[in-house]
Amino acid sequence: MTDEEGARGAEGRDTVLEGIAGSPGLALGPAIVLDRRTGVVRRHVGNHQIEDEVERFHRAVELTAKSLGEAAERTRGSRAESSILEAYVLMVMDETLHDEVERRVRIDRLCAEWALTVATDEIAEKLSQAEDSYLAERSHDIQFVGQSILRALAGRAEPVSPFIGGREPGVLVARDLSPAETATLTKQNVLAIVTEVGTRTSHTAILARALEIPAVVGAAGALAHIGDGDVVLVDGLRGRVTLAPGVEARANAQLRAEKYRDAQKARLLLRDRPVLTRCGQAISLKGNIELPGEAVLALDQGAQGIGLYRTEFLYVNRKDLPSEDEQYETYRRVLEAVMPLPVTLRTFDIGGDKFVSSMQVPGDMNPALGLRAVRLGLARRDLFLTQLRAMVRASAHGPLRIMIPMIASVGELREVKLLLDRAIQEVDAAGHPRAPHVPLGIMVEVPSAAILADRLAPETAFMSIGTNDLVQYALAVDRSSPELAYLASFFDPAILRLIRGVIEAGAKYDRPVFVCGAMASDPLAAVLLVGMGLRELSLEASSIPDVRAGLACVTVAEAEIAAERAKDCSTASEIEGLLRETFGARMAASAESE
Repeated sequence: MTDEEGARGAEGRDTVLEGIAGSPGLALGPAIVLDRRTGVVRRHVGNHQIEDEVERFHRAVELTAKSLGEAAERTRGSRAESSILEAYVLMVMDETLHDEVERRVRIDRLCAEWALTVATDEIAEKLSQAEDSYLAERSHDIQFVGQSILRALAGRAEPVSPFIGGREPGVLVARDLSPAETATLTKQNVLAIVTEVGTRTSHTAILARALEIPAVVGAAGALAHIGDGDVVLVDGLRGRVTLAPGVEARANAQLRAEKYRDAQKARLLLRDRPVLTRCGQAISLKGNIELPGEAVLALDQGAQGIGLYRTEFLYVNRKDLPSEDEQYETYRRVLEAVMPLPVTLRTFDIGGDKFVSSMQVPGDMNPALGLRAVRLGLARRDLFLTQLRAMVRASAHGPLRIMIPMIASVGELREVKLLLDRAIQEVDAAGHPRAPHVPLGIMVEVPSAAILADRLAPETAFMSIGTNDLVQYALAVDRSSPELAYLASFFDPAILRLIRGVIEAGAKYDRPVFVCGAMASDPLAAVLLVGMGLRELSLEASSIPDVRAGLACVTVAEAEIAAERAKDCSTASEIEGLLRETFGARMAASAESE
């Protein structure tokens, strides 16, 4: 660090920006501010200019797709960006976007830049309103696509590296970063990342975790407060960015960074070992993933397989539907990456508020209760059969099980079983290899399924409790509403009663039961679930080390006693308080000693 940088830090202002912990770790260094925003030209065009504007747009699309495709090739096989960049190419080439832009040029007489901005803003707005956090996060991707094409229209198709000119490593600060822009980033040239937008499921956070670079996302006002060269302290563990940190703040950060590095080394040694409670009971922790490239990241965190692979990625932001072969190849890649560990593929959970341009789904007054997931699959059996055939074919490449979301009745499950039988027959008739048996399970996320668990269990291979939707439907709370977040607790006694019923039904009929929602990512909740009888959890990969550590300091007997005591509690806060009082200090001490 230079004397000038040290002088800035000595000011000791310790101004703090709060954000979201996107990737763990701490880093101190000079800011490298990256502002890619492109001004939008807004002008109307004459009739004689329309074809020229359309042609300009298509040339810009080709340049952008080429640039992104080259970036994808550079990262193929070694970086998690590859699958995301490939998705960006699909977005750029999306005919729905093209049609919208052309319509605004031809009918509204807008120039290409203006038409593109209006079109991408509208698509992004639809996505941002999606209930599913993954789909909502894709609104930023659409905006990136628009900005990329705008740069091409302005004659700047290639993303400019912030490290041109031999700059020293620093903290990259931006509104957001696209996979194309992160393709050249390494731990050697980036100390940390700070972005104004994003969540833990945004591509920036995912890739930062893959590269093991500390990151804080969603730090509103970062570009307004941080100048190029300013010294900043990035705390990716707590989601904080400190501007011009003082001597005390730096010293504390140094101590915490050293402890974190020691803890990471200890956790790395544990990665391939069984997850055990204090009394030696093995617990299977599997990873939840959104994209194929995340499978390896989950294994790096110690996942013992993939307990939930959300396949919606294949259907989002494209006009054409994914073919059977395309889906098969995608699933095969995940299975081969994880072999010999198992993979659970969830059939598409789209429809209602989940904007997918390749499927014309009627709008619903209440999207969360509308035509989505298995309901859409049974309404569009041709699409459902295509996906089921691809999954059956992929079973030839490793342990695979299929999971159906939003099952609400025995009748729905029976219809799906008939379709799977038909898909298997069609795969055999086509001469494709497959596993001798493909287990079919269900997600229990609708209250009726939890209530009917004793009827569903005999007809399914396993049951996975999706606590996110179960909380929403059972408590009548929009889980995406910040104002109602205090009500949407998986510790609510009503939720725990439903979960207990599913666990009891699974035990009665010898059917495996596990949780794959956000509840499994909370160490205290994980202990409670083990006390209720679960031995398998599927969670966000980055939470696996914390849950492993939490389980390691608790015996099954202690967890069972806490679960029994929780039955006497009347509110979510009472249950959470009970768990914190019983296990909180022990878990904190364990974390400090790592």
